[in-house]
Amino acid sequence: MSRRNIQREAAPQIVADVRMYETSDGGRATPALPGWGCPLIVSKSQPISGWDALPLLRDDPLRPGESRRLGFVFLSRDEAIAAITRAGRFYLWEGRVIGEATVVPNGS
Repeated sequence: MSRRNIQREAAPQIVADVRMYETSDGGRATPALPGWGCPLIVSKSQPISGWDALPLLRDDPLRPGESRRLGFVFLSRDEAIAAITRAGRFYLWEGRVIGEATVVPNGS
């Protein structure tokens, strides 16, 4: 199954309220298109460590400066879900922090 198909069809493993930073604040210069994924980190401290995730964009790009409730699926599911849920907050990483999110308890 392709990344894009996963983003269209997969059930979320966690749900979070995501805020992408404006380009002028260090965010992406272009929208995150369906098929895009990034590591999620729970701390900005070095060394940076995180888990590869796909935001469930369906067919709707995520633009710089946009806030949206999104589901996520992970490649290393159990470890990632436990760590991110425990932290309650995480950051989207693309060579730098490009956004942040707060976990929605029980995916509500």
